[in-house]
Amino acid sequence: MADKTKKKVKMVIDKERCKGCLFCIEVCPQKILEVSEGINKRGVRYVVMRDPDKCTGCGLCVLMCPDCAIEIFGD
Repeated sequence: MADKTKKKVKMVIDKERCKGCLFCIEVCPQKILEVSEGINKRGVRYVVMRDPDKCTGCGLCVLMCPDCAIEIFGD
């Protein structure tokens, strides 16, 4: 039986604030973050989420980001 109480979350990564430190990638327990092919205005490859449906909203990426480039919103 599927758990219908699972909260839907949405992660937003501000690619222009990302400095490519990769701390978020290292701490993500779901391993859904990766380095993009694109380059932001800082001249770095920023982080993107490859599988949004697997994000649990744990917030570890938010806590680790030194530039506050990641936000998580829940329903």
